[in-house]
Amino acid sequence: MTSIPGPVLAAPMAGGAGTPALIAACGGGFLAAGYLTPADLASRIAAVRATGAWFGVNLFAPPAGPVGDLVAYADELRPEFAVYDLAPVVSPDADDDHWAAKLDLLLADPVPAVSCTFGIPSPSAVAALRRAGTLVLQTVTTPAEAAEAAAAGVDALVVQAPAAGGHSATLTPSAPPPPVPLPDLVAAVRAAVPLPVVAAGGIATTTDVAAALHAGAAATMVGTALLRTAEAGTSAPHRAALDSASGWPAHGTVVTRAFTGRPARALRNGFIDRHDATAPLGYPQIHHLTAPLRRAAAAAGDTDRVHLWAGTGHRHAATGPAAAVITTLTASL
Repeated sequence: MTSIPGPVLAAPMAGGAGTPALIAACGGGFLAAGYLTPADLASRIAAVRATGAWFGVNLFAPPAGPVGDLVAYADELRPEFAVYDLAPVVSPDADDDHWAAKLDLLLADPVPAVSCTFGIPSPSAVAALRRAGTLVLQTVTTPAEAAEAAAAGVDALVVQAPAAGGHSATLTPSAPPPPVPLPDLVAAVRAAVPLPVVAAGGIATTTDVAAALHAGAAATMVGTALLRTAEAGTSAPHRAALDSASGWPAHGTVVTRAFTGRPARALRNGFIDRHDATAPLGYPQIHHLTAPLRRAAAAAGDTDRVHLWAGTGHRHAATGPAAAVITTLTASL
């Protein structure tokens, strides 16, 4: 099995922001498999493999969790949809993001590493990936989750702090983790579980990288810091909102389940203000419910009705080549 390179990797960013070109420009990172079909995932694996960069694949393991009143929330959102002549469609059924098919793909055509998020795969799935020569990582947000992952047989952990942008990897979305600084969380996990750690969540400066490594991380991952770079697939309205000159960052970030039914950190906007208090739990059902609205809003440049995932370090997100961001983050190490 391969080891984890460092000190800074590109984090997996599902939905388009993470691209093979971004991973290559950063010298390595994780390709997000979330929301892709198995065929699309195979195509992206081939693209990043062709660059020669070290990479892993991040899978959404089937989550388990409570589901609130989807119908009532859909009715609440009707005026938002009506702006684009759309109507909300409720599907109470959960999907597993093609978990079995993607696992089969990665067993038939192994990649250097696979990380899992939202749920912990079965020990048999972990063992199968390891037999294929793949390094298996689990994303965790607490020492208790780290212990569960270790019991499943994973090789290493991705420790995600609450400062991270996008979805929290918590295994208990109804009770998100407390606001523990990343170095403290890394140290706590390292004390609880003797597995290598990749630190993620809120890393925006070389000081942040150094603090995570000093706490015991073998490497770090960054996401928000790369969202405005040339190689990122970030949408135009998302890039505009992250531009400090636009005034959006003055709103700060909040953790909300309004867009997907699962806690996720985003730049605060009107949709969050209008619906965060009433949004129920229910991932991926609410993700699928709001997806058509978010696509329409993004196409129209409507930052008021689109998810603007961002970590607490979003003010440091810079334009230009991703390699320059990595150079800046590692300058004083």
